[in-house]
Amino acid sequence: MTREIFNTGWRFRTKVTAFMELGGSSASEFTEVVLPHDALLEQPRSADVTRGETNGHFPSGAFEYVRTFSASEELRGNRVLLEFDGVYRDAAVFVNGNLAGQRAFGYSRFFVQIDPYLNFGGDNEIRVESRTHLDSRWYAGAGIYRDVHLVVKKPTHIATDGVVVTTPNIESDRATVEVAVEVENSGALTTTLRLDAAVLGAGGAVVASATSPVTLMPGTRVTVRHRLYVADPELWSVDAPTLYSLGLTLTDGDSVVDEQTVAFGIRSLQLDPQHGLRINGESVKLRGACIHSDNGPLGAVSMRAAEERRVGILKEAGFNAIRSAHNPMSTALLDACDRLGMLVMDETFDMWTSGKSDFDYAFDFPEWWERDVEAMVARDINHPSVIFYSIGNEIPETGSPIGTTWGRRLAEKVRSLDPNRYVTNGINGFVAMLDTIVPQMKARRDAVAAEPAGGVNTMMAGFGQMMSHIQTSQPATERTEESYAVLDVAGMNYADARYELDRELFPDRIIVGTETWPTSIVGNWALVEENGHVIGDFTWTGWDYLGETGIGSTRYVDQALGGASSFSGGFPELTAWCGDIDIIGHRRPVSYFREIVFGLRSEPYIAVNPPANFGRAIAVSTPWAWGDAIESWSWQGFEGQPVTVDVYSDAEQVELQLDGVSLGRAVVEDFRVAFDTVYAPGELTAVSYVADVETGRFSIRSAAACLALQAIATRTELRLDGTDLGFVELCLSDGSGIVRNDVDRPITVTLEGPATLAALGSGNPVTTEIFTAAEHSTFNGRALAVVRPTGAGEITVTAVAEGCQPAVTTLSAR
Repeated sequence: MTREIFNTGWRFRTKVTAFMELGGSSASEFTEVVLPHDALLEQPRSADVTRGETNGHFPSGAFEYVRTFSASEELRGNRVLLEFDGVYRDAAVFVNGNLAGQRAFGYSRFFVQIDPYLNFGGDNEIRVESRTHLDSRWYAGAGIYRDVHLVVKKPTHIATDGVVVTTPNIESDRATVEVAVEVENSGALTTTLRLDAAVLGAGGAVVASATSPVTLMPGTRVTVRHRLYVADPELWSVDAPTLYSLGLTLTDGDSVVDEQTVAFGIRSLQLDPQHGLRINGESVKLRGACIHSDNGPLGAVSMRAAEERRVGILKEAGFNAIRSAHNPMSTALLDACDRLGMLVMDETFDMWTSGKSDFDYAFDFPEWWERDVEAMVARDINHPSVIFYSIGNEIPETGSPIGTTWGRRLAEKVRSLDPNRYVTNGINGFVAMLDTIVPQMKARRDAVAAEPAGGVNTMMAGFGQMMSHIQTSQPATERTEESYAVLDVAGMNYADARYELDRELFPDRIIVGTETWPTSIVGNWALVEENGHVIGDFTWTGWDYLGETGIGSTRYVDQALGGASSFSGGFPELTAWCGDIDIIGHRRPVSYFREIVFGLRSEPYIAVNPPANFGRAIAVSTPWAWGDAIESWSWQGFEGQPVTVDVYSDAEQVELQLDGVSLGRAVVEDFRVAFDTVYAPGELTAVSYVADVETGRFSIRSAAACLALQAIATRTELRLDGTDLGFVELCLSDGSGIVRNDVDRPITVTLEGPATLAALGSGNPVTTEIFTAAEHSTFNGRALAVVRPTGAGEITVTAVAEGCQPAVTTLSAR
């Protein structure tokens, strides 16, 4: 078998059919693109987009990609496939004008056999169409946004997705590795081949091997099993993500018929209500982050370098698990989790038969669900990072008897494909009772509308309490009991009020907080630590994302909100603004607060609320909103003005000092204390104490008046395998390394050398700027440039901003 990346040579345009052209519509010109590519990202955003708050105010559209493929005569008689890791959405693949395959779901990996349609010895046109229209509650992008590979197999071969590796028995001195390999003979003759298997350690040495003959009748598919034994195994874990590789060789005498390599890890999983989750025999509490699939300025594009960077930053922030909300992960993200040691809850669907958007997957679900579950498990099954499959998110059907039959079918389907991982479902008792709650909510909204100013804020402030009350009600308990019973772990969205209740009502129920308010982490984490049956917490969200605009924003009474609702402020809001980390990878204050609550940070942290907001009346603040505080003591023009300083700490008391002079000392409550003071430039220091003994200190300094632009590449050596990107962090500073959070400027980026500018953006949640231009303004003094190498050589990145010397950094691709 050969499997090669198939990302270059593509052309792209907005789709116009021949009939539309006859009617007078003009087709747009094709532009050359390199996959993965987000077709929606370069479309113009507008306040006129229907339900634009869901996807960041990007329009709907239909798109097509075209590539010429020269099929040599040597390929004749082989099976030729295109492997798509994901196309959003309603993908249709044509070869020489003939439909060769399609996929309704935008997140499934799928294969299209193209050899029946090829012109061998000549050129062939590959065309891929996709479309999106009111089909997602968040930004999903469009087009071929994940990798494509060309796969060529001989008539007798290792089957596609035909290798499963398990490690059923693990001892300190030996681990059993069971290998099941499906071999297929699509030829006309009976043949006897030999399958060799070798397990290689991290250093590349063979640590176990096996061999077996295999006879195949024409048109048959058989399973070959090997049991191998690895001495002194190195186990895969979050802290030590050791990977082995399985090398398979299928031979006919001295001729190699097929080869395949599969990465895997040796690790065990256990689950019970007393010890919770155990990995390799050790109890693990899940410090979880829900994440959407987009990569900020890259849009929906998923590439190895972007996913490794994201997982690395999340792990540095204290997370050890991620939940793919609310769709199956890309292969690139799964690989990153394997390599870096991040546990995974991979999720299937955001809807079953009851739609949440006008044209979403609910219409396709009855026909496609089984194939899409199969595709997810086939992709995940050898990834040691994957420990859970989630069969849904906030599915209304989980509150009805007929709906639970769907849940049971999904859960049993997953178990039939992979009995070695756990099944969960992000159930929200509030959503499960929507049929009775919606009329009550409508009445409440009508009452709020009649209240004086501030009524909406009062409603939103009580939203979490209202949800907790509904989640713990007797009707919710009864209506969700069967849906929870079909699971290995009860996934609960915003239902922390059930954790201790269910310990009494359902003693064998194991719970994970699949989605929780970021503002509730103190109480939630205490419940996780104090209860064996509660195995973790997944915050909404670990990483900010495009769409669901403004659900985490704090809005003030004096703000003008165009087209605002209680959750969204309307155009030009772009992101949800509820992530611990913003869309360019910068940690926000809530991230440091969470790290302290997790017990992973002992020194305090300072977050300063902008002086301009002191005393401003808040109009809307949802349970996802953390506030506007940032790590900065640079507020030029506000000297002598009042300001609130938040200090996060796990100590008993905290003292705040300015240039060594005490501004006060206060008792820490729930890891937090607030000081009201006046702004004056200098060095602001927080000192923490336990029993009057200093346990840590943290300082921030005011920036000097000068302005400098810095460009720092996180990696300077780039690969040329088609999966790499260079990330250049841009910031406005005072020349000594202190970021000028009080100054923002448009930055222009130019490149010299074999590379293209893949994206340029900031973490700004409200902007009209685009990510595909060579100029973008900073936000709180920061921006990010993403560079994609196109050939070997040096790449010079130059950034320019008004009032600053150019910032230059060099990357090397080889």
